[in-house]
Amino acid sequence: MSTDEPSVPIVCTECETETSVALSDVADALEKHNEGKHDGEEIAEVEPALKDRLADLVAEDLGLFEDA
Repeated sequence: MSTDEPSVPIVCTECETETSVALSDVADALEKHNEGKHDGEEIAEVEPALKDRLADLVAEDLGLFEDA
């Protein structure tokens, strides 16, 4: 993993595992894990608190939280 690229935590509650991967590798890492361990079912995911925070930041950036 490049030290210049941010890492993203991914978790699998079924396997009880957590790891960090380079941002550019997240989709491939999740797909590989879920295909290999869970028959393609989307069990492993980006850490939920991070997903929620990113969604909030995007919504804020898009002005979705502004009063009408």
